[in-house]
Amino acid sequence: MGEHQIRWLSTKEAAELIGVTLRSLYRFIDEGDLPAFKFGRVIRVKQEDVDRFIESCRIAPGSLEHLYPEAKGSAGRGSGPDGAE
Repeated sequence: MGEHQIRWLSTKEAAELIGVTLRSLYRFIDEGDLPAFKFGRVIRVKQEDVDRFIESCRIAPGSLEHLYPEAKGSAGRGSGPDGAE
């Protein structure tokens, strides 16, 4: 046999590994974000594709500033309910 053996995952296994619902997994597949294969009536995903997909979803530092605009610049630090003043 070859050195590299494909590790196939069921959609349930892939969804659990990623930490999403089956519905979300099927959306990733349908939108072309995660490659998948259909063998008869069975859909399978390669472990290496799931690993690659997970890495592609990594959040770059500093890219979430839009989620906490109140902390930018002004009195966000040192005053308010969680700041010590």
